[in-house]
Amino acid sequence: MAFARNVRISSLRMVHRARSSHIGACFSMTDILAVLFTSVLRVDPADPLRPDRDRLIVSKGHAAAALYASLAERGFLPHAELETYCEDGSNLSGHVTRTAPGIEVSSGSLGHGLPMGCGMALAAKRDGSPARVFVVLGDGELNEGSNWEAAQFAARHGLDNLTAVVDHNKLQGYGTTDEVLGLSDIAGRFAAFGWAAHEADGHDHARLAALLGAGPGQGQPVCIVAHTVKGKGVSFMEGQLAWHYRSPDDETFQRALAELEGRS
Repeated sequence: MAFARNVRISSLRMVHRARSSHIGACFSMTDILAVLFTSVLRVDPADPLRPDRDRLIVSKGHAAAALYASLAERGFLPHAELETYCEDGSNLSGHVTRTAPGIEVSSGSLGHGLPMGCGMALAAKRDGSPARVFVVLGDGELNEGSNWEAAQFAARHGLDNLTAVVDHNKLQGYGTTDEVLGLSDIAGRFAAFGWAAHEADGHDHARLAALLGAGPGQGQPVCIVAHTVKGKGVSFMEGQLAWHYRSPDDETFQRALAELEGRS
């Protein structure tokens, strides 16, 4: 999909220009964002605060570059603004910040996105709004207990307008998710809390579109465990923990860009 390819290229350029990090985390969730923005979310770049809009929370806020790039690709902000990423005074901070159109909440303090999504989903239900709420979580983020309190809350209140997508790339800041704090069966855990839980290849656009676009759940919140690859799209970054924090130097930037542009 051209949208996903363009988001990866823009994210790479942003991270390299800013000498920033988290490119691996950006690439693993790019296909999830691409499907949401092209096939699922009811949003309008010309009216980003439309009351009945769907809400998207990217709780893994360290992957901000991919969200900003997606918003630019969808028309919420000019592509030229991406060049200000991580600069002093920019609307595009290193973690997701609610200073640019299309961003619902600031994030990056892990474990906060799903609880906020619960509040938005409950408010929408009580207001009789058709708005759906989507929360993209990192798998390492699930170590935060606040997520499981939110999971219990969502099921108790029948928040079937809430969908959580876990970017399950199996790597976090200091090792694999199993090494740091084993998560075992994520889908099974959400199901045990009363969610409708599914698993999918997180880079399969058709499968993601079918699950995400299926409409509200039947009395249950929905969790999609998206099995992804950290650094997806660049061969030497794929599945490599180093690209959680490492910033591409000039040589690795050119190599990665060549792959993404199909020149390698």
